[in-house]
Amino acid sequence: MNRRTTRTTVRTAAAVIALATGLALSGCSSDSKDAGSDKPELKVSGAFMPQPAMDMAGAFLDIKNESGTADKLLSVTSPLSDDVTIHETKNQKMQEVKSFDIPAKGELNLERGGNHIMFMGIKQKPKQGDEVEIELHFEKSDPIKVTVPVEAPNHNPKKQ
Repeated sequence: MNRRTTRTTVRTAAAVIALATGLALSGCSSDSKDAGSDKPELKVSGAFMPQPAMDMAGAFLDIKNESGTADKLLSVTSPLSDDVTIHETKNQKMQEVKSFDIPAKGELNLERGGNHIMFMGIKQKPKQGDEVEIELHFEKSDPIKVTVPVEAPNHNPKKQ
């Protein structure tokens, strides 16, 4: 081979290697981007609020995570109250928490006698048959708006 053919071959080989490397890298970055965007798939069910007797109320619901990515419930907002918090119950004592874990392929159950949503200083007492709007805020997922039906004061579907 002469010098000219050798240079052309080397340039062609270098271009092929650069192109292959670029394709391989873009494939890798695309794969890792897709893996990192595995957002939790959350579904809310069973929401209810017992009709409150005072200026505070509790709400209960289930959040199912159908994805392989865990999430956290960080807060709840509602037009019913400016003071909505999430509470756990341990040793029959209720205390506010910063978040609740929602495991991958798992569930978070907020139920009477256990973890729940607490509304303090409610602006108006909803009655059985009314609906209360809430918005759930998560660490990774977009907020979810939920319409919560107001049930009888002693309503407890978990005990049926």
